[in-house]
Amino acid sequence: MAINLYNTQIEELYIHQVGNKCRGEGIFWNDHPTYLSDEITPLVKEFFFKLFREKEETLFQFVHEVDLEYHDLYPGIKKCFDAQVPLSQLALKVCKHMYDQSNHPHVKPGEVYIARLSSVILDNTKYNAIGIFKSELKHDFLQFKKKESQMEMLLQQGISLSKLDKGAIIIDLDGDEGYRILNIDTNRYDTKYWTEKVLGVDVILNDNLYTKKYLKFFQDFAKEVIRPAGDKRDELLFMNKAIHHFGTHDTYDQDEFLTEVLEDPGMQAEFDHYKVEQGPKYGIEDLSSFAIVNEAIKPAVRNFKSLIELDTNVAIKMDFVNAESFEKFVEKGWDEERQMYYYLVYFNKEKK
Repeated sequence: MAINLYNTQIEELYIHQVGNKCRGEGIFWNDHPTYLSDEITPLVKEFFFKLFREKEETLFQFVHEVDLEYHDLYPGIKKCFDAQVPLSQLALKVCKHMYDQSNHPHVKPGEVYIARLSSVILDNTKYNAIGIFKSELKHDFLQFKKKESQMEMLLQQGISLSKLDKGAIIIDLDGDEGYRILNIDTNRYDTKYWTEKVLGVDVILNDNLYTKKYLKFFQDFAKEVIRPAGDKRDELLFMNKAIHHFGTHDTYDQDEFLTEVLEDPGMQAEFDHYKVEQGPKYGIEDLSSFAIVNEAIKPAVRNFKSLIELDTNVAIKMDFVNAESFEKFVEKGWDEERQMYYYLVYFNKEKK
């Protein structure tokens, strides 16, 4: 799955301000669409889309326990895509719904941006989309005013264009299944407020997500089970083999994985036990086979700390590209004379 927002255009934009219902702050309605000049357009686009480009490409969809027709936002989104209602009407409905959900004192007031978008590219195909964005945090900045022969300094507050607080891009694809949705929440004072209460969305389970979930599961298993039973070297060796296995296989089969990566029957039993106990946390408790997505492996490798850091201010870095190097060329031992552990590293020559 590949998402490209560089050529996405903002065709229409409405901005309202939604307060906290618990504090009776109300909603400030903007009766007219917001005009974006040539100067401000690229800044607003970067503000809206930057974090979506940097985030892992996880897709969501609208969900409802009974039927999507009873969803708070889905029917209005569908009518807007079908040109049955204007964006202005949808914006009012979204803001009213958002206000009704802000009945907790932790929910912050903020500006809500409802945008009609074009040229959202998903897997090399262009789609129209609707964006729902919210800015909450205010930042201090200085403004200067010339007054006769003096420069007056004014302290003001505004929105930083460097970071969007919350946002969703609803892509006009697979509408009958709840659409394909990108979701961002960087200001998580309440993890359920934005994703569950406001948007009413859930993650779309697919092989890309399964690959990510299992790699995270492996990482935590290595840290919480393998390392305490051995040492940091054993933890890295397991992750090395696990990542190499994923990189050289098209499908994941748990029995095959355990045979190749965890040869010790005792540790295989520990793996099974850990999956029973912790599997629901990752949503993999009943998943033992799936198609491995190679594009999902690289982010996991980048996020894994492949260092053995020693108390003597020496660190040994492991290269996941060469899967067998660490096991073949690094040994751990105990020096009786010094009463210290040591690592023995074999090599032919130093790299420049």
